[in-house]
This record gives sequence, C-alpha cells and structure tokens, in this order.
Amino acid sequence: MAWPLMPKAKAMDKQALEAKIIEQIKTVYDPEIPVDIYELGLIYEVRIDDNGIVFVRMTLTSPACPVAESLPMEVQEKITRVEGVEDVDLRVVFDPPWEKSMMSEEARFALDMF
Repeated sequence: MAWPLMPKAKAMDKQALEAKIIEQIKTVYDPEIPVDIYELGLIYEVRIDDNGIVFVRMTLTSPACPVAESLPMEVQEKITRVEGVEDVDLRVVFDPPWEKSMMSEEARFALDMF
C-alpha cells in the first residue's frame, strides 16, 4: 500500500508578510521625534527568505542616539510577533548615514520640514 502524498505547503506570501512587518515597524517611534521610524527613513531594508527569516537593515538618526540600544531591540521584538516570522536578523548600520532627505513626505509634513 502506498502512502498518500502530502500536499505541498502553501507558498509564503512574502509581500503580505512584508506589509505586516512594516505595519509593526510603524508602531515604533524615536521618543524625541513624533514620527515613526519607518517614515523617518531609518529602515533601509526588509527582506524575507523562504523560511520566514526576516533580514532588516536600519540606522539611527545619530550614532550617539540616546535610544541606540533600546530602539533596535524594540523593532526586533515587534517583528518577531508577526505571524509567519520565524526569526529576525537585525543589523544597525551607519552607511549610508541618515539624513533628512530620507524621510517620507508624510514625515516632512508632520515635522514641518519642507
């Protein structure tokens, strides 16, 4: 008697997962700036592999940022809570250095920086 074939696992919808991850990232704020870190342009890259591992490259407004230790940890924790995420590899980088031009139009408007 042959064993029945198991159905293939449903392919991961990376686009939908990325949208959920970004939604979570947008709940993280630099305590000194009333705009979320995604709109500030602090997230340089969000990439998801086929196993649900999320790779994030982010920066801070300054290497001397007072929340340099806690902000990346908060981002990692929030991404980890998203259903479908197996692990998070978050790296804080300073190249390219952050500058105001990296902010979204929404962030510039909120901070009155046109």
